[in-house]
Amino acid sequence: MTTHDGGNSDARTRLGMPVQYGSCHTGEVADYAIEGHVPSREIHRLLEERLDAIGLSVPAMPRGSPGMDGPAYGNVRDPYDVLLIRRNGSAVVYEPYR
Repeated sequence: MTTHDGGNSDARTRLGMPVQYGSCHTGEVADYAIEGHVPSREIHRLLEERLDAIGLSVPAMPRGSPGMDGPAYGNVRDPYDVLLIRRNGSAVVYEPYR
């Protein structure tokens, strides 16, 4: 695994992730942008489905998402959506978490 710490804005621009879907972390997996606290289950699903998309995003930092869970966050789980970001910059709900 290779990591690069070059800043989220540069990574978003390079990967084509629209700024309105930005979050605290930007990653790249198999040419897809992964933005924010996206559950690994949805990343694996995207890799299996091989959709024509920019990637996945969980905007903001919802409590209960990966890394934002557990006792440090009062075991609170906020509802949130994993968004599929299409090549045209629009988004659809890929998986709701309630």
